[in-house]
Amino acid sequence: MAIDNIFGIAGTALNAQLTRMNLTASNLANSGTKSSTPEGAFHAKRPVFKALLDKEDTHAGAPFVGGVKIDKIVDIKEPIRKVYDPFDPQADSEGFVYTTNISEVVEMVEMMAAARSYQNNVEVVNTARELMMRTIDITKA
Repeated sequence: MAIDNIFGIAGTALNAQLTRMNLTASNLANSGTKSSTPEGAFHAKRPVFKALLDKEDTHAGAPFVGGVKIDKIVDIKEPIRKVYDPFDPQADSEGFVYTTNISEVVEMVEMMAAARSYQNNVEVVNTARELMMRTIDITKA
């Protein structure tokens, strides 16, 4: 495995975890939104990762076998909450508003897990760089 593969694979993982953190931030930002219909309520979103195991799986954004890419982004299928609030301007004819299916606790756990995974991949890059620098120092002697 070439040294650029290590950086490339770690780079695809960094990109995937950054997307995961962005989706989690979007979920948290939309956690207080309401709608007058269940269909209009915001649904929490999650990325689905795909391992790049074959050369056919790779593309310009993730060109390294062994890396990871975002296969798709899916809506979480937990039910939308129905709240009785007849004074809300968005209430339907029966006085109900529909809030998101987002749990702030779950989102914070997801954010911490994504941040930890991102940190681990930064360490991979730093370790590979340090080993590369040591190899260059050895060849100079």
